[in-house]
Amino acid sequence: MREFWINVGRYAQYFVTVILGVVLTLIQPLRALLGRPLTAVAVVGFLISAVLFLYFTLEAMLGLA
Repeated sequence: MREFWINVGRYAQYFVTVILGVVLTLIQPLRALLGRPLTAVAVVGFLISAVLFLYFTLEAMLGLA
């Protein structure tokens, strides 16, 4: 049974590693855009707008308003 839990732990470690790799791969192009002030403002504005859109959409769908 001990080997089973060790194997489950390896799968969890693999999952976290894959997720971190995907996040870092997606963030890397944004770092280049953040180097210039005009594009940095646009990227930050887009990210804030996307989060607010998701928040308000989920709030309306779940009837939390």
